[in-house]
Amino acid sequence: MSLINEYRATEEAIKELQERLKNLSQDDKLKKELEFEGKLRTLMGEYQKSLRDIIALLDPEAKMSKAPRTTKATGSKRARKVKQYKNPNTGEVIETKGGNHKTLKEWKAKWGAAVVEGWATLLG
Repeated sequence: MSLINEYRATEEAIKELQERLKNLSQDDKLKKELEFEGKLRTLMGEYQKSLRDIIALLDPEAKMSKAPRTTKATGSKRARKVKQYKNPNTGEVIETKGGNHKTLKEWKAKWGAAVVEGWATLLG
């Protein structure tokens, strides 16, 4: 969009918003709400109360949106289970929680990952 088009569009938006503001300022409901808000804020200041105090007074069971959140305990990751691999060709047995085991990698390279996973039993 060219700069002049952007300028004209912004100018038009400002005119529409000014009309809307004029209409709202003449609305009796808005006037009453603004009057109520002003009186409430004055009263809150007189008694040194915050909005949270007022909400707690009127609705003690209300949950505040900015309530302190509990943090998760450290170590909340799911623990890996121990697997035992028994090589039927050599009779060798290894136990590991992950796939980053030197001998296990060698077996997978030699016999294939699918075959070696068939040798696994879950210990817990």
